[in-house]
Amino acid sequence: MTAAAGSINRQWVLASRPSGLVKESNFAWKEVLLPKLEEGQFLVRNLYLSFDPAMRGWMEDRPSYIPPVAVGEVMRAGSVGQVVESKSPAFRPGDFVQGTFGWQDYAVSDGRGLLPVSKLPPGVPLTWPLGVLGITALTAYFGLLDLGKPKAGETVVVSGAAGATGSVAAQIAKLKGCRVIGIAGGRDKCAWLRDEAGLDAAIDYKAEDVGSRLRDLCPRSVEIYFDNVGGEILDAVLAQIATRARIVLCGGISGYNASEPPPGPRNYMNLVIQRARMEGFIVLDYAARFGEAVRELAAWVTSGKIKHQEDVQVGLENAPRTLLRLFEGKNLGKQLLKVSEPPL
Repeated sequence: MTAAAGSINRQWVLASRPSGLVKESNFAWKEVLLPKLEEGQFLVRNLYLSFDPAMRGWMEDRPSYIPPVAVGEVMRAGSVGQVVESKSPAFRPGDFVQGTFGWQDYAVSDGRGLLPVSKLPPGVPLTWPLGVLGITALTAYFGLLDLGKPKAGETVVVSGAAGATGSVAAQIAKLKGCRVIGIAGGRDKCAWLRDEAGLDAAIDYKAEDVGSRLRDLCPRSVEIYFDNVGGEILDAVLAQIATRARIVLCGGISGYNASEPPPGPRNYMNLVIQRARMEGFIVLDYAARFGEAVRELAAWVTSGKIKHQEDVQVGLENAPRTLLRLFEGKNLGKQLLKVSEPPL
């Protein structure tokens, strides 16, 4: 059964801007009527929503690489859905599509947006464009290869290594012949990194002293650090960087919910002493090259060279709770939420 104009569309909107840790109360549940489609528009039934640490930053009213989500606006999220009605010659009912459709059952689109709506290639699992072939994997690909520039035999450390971005970055480094050490939270995540993803070592930051373990595993020999965490872990790695090291700043989830900006790293001057480079990036800057990256990632995934995990929660009503899983360290791999089965 497909939706029609006047049908109910369930939504989560941003109700207030968070102070400190994001809360379920920062969102409000709404039920609105679907509008009639205009020429050039199509209606998408959301099937899966993507959850990423960057969403916390989108909730802040401050200058960034994209505009913030406005209070009262549907919470922004990448998603995969199915076209159920169309007045656009470019999209037909039944097409599976990827876009930024947000926390709602249905979205009306004209194909434009932060990331233009794209059709899924035939046969691709519906969740992959949000995970192992999606923005998180593309972030890993370009951050590691373009900024890190790994060479065989180098030592690479990745924080947030069991997450959607970190796990791909770590495995690409292995594919390039590097020695790779992952930092993650919990025995199960570290076991997966060693036993499934094939990393050389894993450090459990919840149970081990990261600085001490780094001194044992790679004393002053970290050539590349792919940072998803920031904070104390970044500081610990800076103490062990090699000459001409490359520090790739991808994210800083340890401070995303802080009420005040965290202090800067104490070991910052090691960048000078070791003539190292620390550089941030935004994956959207590489949009023109997404195609080449997806092709290479797809080949690695289908051949079994890159392993991945998906943590799939169920039900639109659970969207705020699913976002919180990221900041509680509960997700195992890419965090997703299943909204619906394909209606057509």
